[in-house]
Amino acid sequence: MDDLQRAAQLLSQAKNAVAFTGAGISTASGIPDFRSHGSGLWNGVDPLAVASIFGFRQNPQAFYNWIRPLARILATAQPNAAHYALATLEQQGLLHAVITQNIDMLHERVGNKVIFELHGHLREATCTHCFAVYPAEPIINQFLCDGQVPRCPGCNGVIKPNVILFGEQLPFAEFHAAQEAARQADLMVIIGSSLEVAPASDIPLLAARNGARLIVLNLEPTPADVFAHIVIRANAAEVLPEIVNCLETTA
Repeated sequence: MDDLQRAAQLLSQAKNAVAFTGAGISTASGIPDFRSHGSGLWNGVDPLAVASIFGFRQNPQAFYNWIRPLARILATAQPNAAHYALATLEQQGLLHAVITQNIDMLHERVGNKVIFELHGHLREATCTHCFAVYPAEPIINQFLCDGQVPRCPGCNGVIKPNVILFGEQLPFAEFHAAQEAARQADLMVIIGSSLEVAPASDIPLLAARNGARLIVLNLEPTPADVFAHIVIRANAAEVLPEIVNCLETTA
């Protein structure tokens, strides 16, 4: 039995399977990850300067200059086969939740219902002065047109997308719910995450400590590999649909 068939078998036997996804699940949608040599979002920049809350407060224009190419990509990105595979697993009752580090909202787009977005999202943006909340899409579209730091129409404060920057706490309700999902899981499928950014990276370890089996699907080694029952080095958009096909042919 190969690794894909074994992964399908574990999914079919699980009572409470949960997926944990990182940037690698969305690269097939044209969205770059953070650490790939030559194409990662951290190439040529200091993450703490452009993507920390301290850096944002000191120089919001640097953050917006850095995120502008990514925002253009996210505006037109479409879900890929890996996203659809997870939606299929949820529809079949084989997947109970998706815990994601991604801000691209592609899991929502394909119809997953139980999603915990640990690093925020781009549905809304908040004024850093008066804390007014706005729909993010028109703000981002205007920024893509003029390149200017978005300002609050009420108080002229700087508007920040509702994404989590370095130095910010994760959203409490989402993080707590993700931790509880990890504790209850008997299987966690880790997809496209380097597991290098805490505290989100602690979630798979929490699942393992509570008895969950782990499947790691990532192109590069991760800290969870030593705990995993199955490690698959492949592109998620190619492999996840094959695992779903294995489930359907053996059902």
